Amino acid sequence: MSAMNLELIENVHVLSLTNHDHENKFNQAVMEEYLGVFDTVDAYVGNTSLLIRCEHPKTFSTGIDLQWMMALTTEARTLFIKTLETVVYRLAMFGAPTIAALNGNTYAGAAILMSGADFRLMRADRGRFCYPEVDIKIPFTPLMNDVCELLPNKHALKHMMLTGRPCTGIEAEQWNVVDSIHSEDTLQSKALEMAQALAQKDRATYVTIRNQTRPKIARHAAGLGIEF
Repeated sequence: MSAMNLELIENVHVLSLTNHDHENKFNQAVMEEYLGVFDTVDAYVGNTSLLIRCEHPKTFSTGIDLQWMMALTTEARTLFIKTLETVVYRLAMFGAPTIAALNGNTYAGAAILMSGADFRLMRADRGRFCYPEVDIKIPFTPLMNDVCELLPNKHALKHMMLTGRPCTGIEAEQWNVVDSIHSEDTLQSKALEMAQALAQKDRATYVTIRNQTRPKIARHAAGLGIEF
């Protein structure tokens, strides 16, 4: 069963998360579906951008399906974590501009993944952005730590990572966790508008400039078997 849908709107690749009944949680199949989407967009010829969105009234994604993961064998869990890290790396160093429209709760692995997006827009009146790893007893991997550190407000980041405190849309904007906040009625259109503007940029130039600002992320490529 697919957990997402990819469509091309003009020059923008719009990835919609669709597994709302399961809070768009992560498992091995979902991670592999993300990688398939990334492959499709990477193979697109011409300028483009990637917009990741969801229309659920409450939740964007709550990250890893912990119950599912805890039932895995050691070998399967190791494979899953490496696949998750590959997804996180590839979004952070993606071959096109990336925009996330956070319509609701964005927790744990999902918050880490979206920290790697170039721009984040969030609903103003609903949802939280949260790194609860300290409370669920799952430390950040070195790659995930470096991706979280892409957020510019180091004081806010310290509190989010060490206390697990969630931030509202208004707080997320104040703390520079997101670039802007919007009403439920305008979030998706504003995100698409930004994605369309970024899709006009020369793709190779944009990616080179963006990736040069992320040397700490690039150093993880070899460990994941990715050529950088």
